[in-house]
Amino acid sequence: MSSPSTTGIQLKTRRPVVGEIVELISSMRFAIALLAMIAIAAVIGTVMKQGEASANYINQFGPFWYEVFRKIGLYTVYSAWWFLLLMAALVISTTLCIVRNAPKMLKDMRSWRENVRENSLLNFHHKMQWRSPLARAALAQQSAARLADAGYKVKLVEKDNGTLVAAKQGAANKFGYIFAHSAIVVICLGGVLDSDLPIRLQEWFFGKTPFTGSGLISQIPPQHRLSTSNPTFRGNTFIPEGQTSNTATLTRPDGVLIQELPFTINLQKFTIDFYSTGMPKLFASDVEVRDNQTGETVKATIEVNKPLIFKGVAIYQSSFDDGGSKLKLTGFPMAGNDSKRFEIAGEVGASTPLGDAYTVEWSGFRPFNVENVGPTDDPRAVKKGKSLQEELGEHMGSAGKNANNKNLKNVGPSVSYKLRDKTGQAREYQNYMQPVTVDGATVFLAGMRAHPSDNFSYLRIPADDGHSVTEWMRLRAALQDPQLRAAAAKRYAERATPKSASGDALRAQLLASADKSLGIFAGDGKVGGFMAMSQFLEKIPAAEQEKAADVVMKILNGSLWDLWQVARARDGLEAVSEDETHARFLQLATNALSDAFFYGAPVYLQLDDFTHVQASVFQVTRSPGKNVVYLGCLFLVLGVFAMFYIRERRLWIWIKDDGAGAEALMAMSTQRKTLDFEREFAILKEKLPQSA
Repeated sequence: MSSPSTTGIQLKTRRPVVGEIVELISSMRFAIALLAMIAIAAVIGTVMKQGEASANYINQFGPFWYEVFRKIGLYTVYSAWWFLLLMAALVISTTLCIVRNAPKMLKDMRSWRENVRENSLLNFHHKMQWRSPLARAALAQQSAARLADAGYKVKLVEKDNGTLVAAKQGAANKFGYIFAHSAIVVICLGGVLDSDLPIRLQEWFFGKTPFTGSGLISQIPPQHRLSTSNPTFRGNTFIPEGQTSNTATLTRPDGVLIQELPFTINLQKFTIDFYSTGMPKLFASDVEVRDNQTGETVKATIEVNKPLIFKGVAIYQSSFDDGGSKLKLTGFPMAGNDSKRFEIAGEVGASTPLGDAYTVEWSGFRPFNVENVGPTDDPRAVKKGKSLQEELGEHMGSAGKNANNKNLKNVGPSVSYKLRDKTGQAREYQNYMQPVTVDGATVFLAGMRAHPSDNFSYLRIPADDGHSVTEWMRLRAALQDPQLRAAAAKRYAERATPKSASGDALRAQLLASADKSLGIFAGDGKVGGFMAMSQFLEKIPAAEQEKAADVVMKILNGSLWDLWQVARARDGLEAVSEDETHARFLQLATNALSDAFFYGAPVYLQLDDFTHVQASVFQVTRSPGKNVVYLGCLFLVLGVFAMFYIRERRLWIWIKDDGAGAEALMAMSTQRKTLDFEREFAILKEKLPQSA
């Protein structure tokens, strides 16, 4: 028997799996998919703030989604394992692509493609034939000279039945592909060098952990510190005037790491200039930097966008802050019938005990504040039926609501502090040192907010004749004294009724009404101010509420006037004159007394004196990948330039003998057919056949 014939049968051979994987990874579709995923990750990293404290994310997203996003790594996108994996895959894909194609391209750039045949040239779209009386060798030399004159590199190749003139121009176009792809690899490597991957590696393999406590930097244990040999870092250092620092803090999601610096920075002087709007115009730091090993010192002025480069570390002017200003204040009780003031001192950044129940944490000081003090549509009339939010919005609203710059004014220094109780709960306060004119009234602004994300609401305490809060504090304390309220009610009743037998009953009614109105307004029922008055009026039939409100408010205003005079008499002072100025003061004081129930502090602290201490915040960075990235950018520019502005052209002329002369066949090709290529072909068609 004869064996089966395999003639005409083509056997398929399966490619190795490794080869298929390499081809897939180095393919364009794989690279585009990676770039799309990296772009999505970059968008997430741009929209979502990176490297914030965990508490900020919990407040924003809630505990459940905080944990989900944390496990995915969305809070540190650029150092998440999956992002690094994408970057590594992109580098590998691009590198394989270069390895596979670059040798072929370099070989093709050097090649003259001299194996072309005469018949294949006839198939070119751009071709031309002509005859010449010159001999074959002379025509070849003439054509070569004319092509060289046009900028082509030329090579003559002798064939069996003719001479081939091979010419090329713009072969460097293929460098564009090599440079552009190499740029991706180089930039990615530079980015890795400047990322926090080296710090992550130290956390994973060398036991470095973020520090979550408080205390002096010099006392932080070694496991929370990074040595000066750390290859890359970006941190901040806070230096008050006249002090030094040789460390920087690197913010981590769950704490900070302390970066040891190879030098010590001494802030000699901090200078700041402002625009008329209060925005910083220029701030700079005069520093002296000393090398910790050699003792070498350098003096320089560091400004925004003008860093100091020392020992491979860049020192940038980042921002500024208070460096521990010394404060002297006067405290006034805001509860009870005591009006005795007391002195208190503090330092920004420190804390001061306030009795046994509270601690004052001094958070900030500003030597001047540019505020908008223009007029506002803010009626002070008390209207029945207003909600708590509406009352608070009216009387404890923004310090200035008009956005017209002509109303901007420096209203002087202010101090910010937190008042924390024993349970750890705190409210933040901001008080201005000097009285401010708002809506035509001179008031002291006492800001309050319960949460850091809220805007400050301002209690407006009217300034008295001595431009102080003394008279308002006296009236506030008197309102909480039942005996003084009773004396004020009696005085009001006697003053409001005629002295006659028929007036005794009316006097008694007014006495009872005044005493009750003062008691309700003083908060005897735990709720005071206009809120308590509103709740009282709601118990009256609706048909009589408006009339009752007018009567009650008239009695309240009159009895508050007498309460003020009684309080002054108790302190040995003369009664104030009944004029428009003092009537306006009492109206503002009444509003402030009502708002004081929402102030939420047992004391009001008024700034009396200060010693301002400036501080500068520097960003210190070591970025070895910066130059690598610059090199990658250079490659990218060269690659784009080569791909778009260098056009590769190939040209062949096949010359063969034709009787007494020679016959020539010219063909020309390019990767991209453009109008320039068409013009160049037309010029060569005209130039090459010309006789010498």
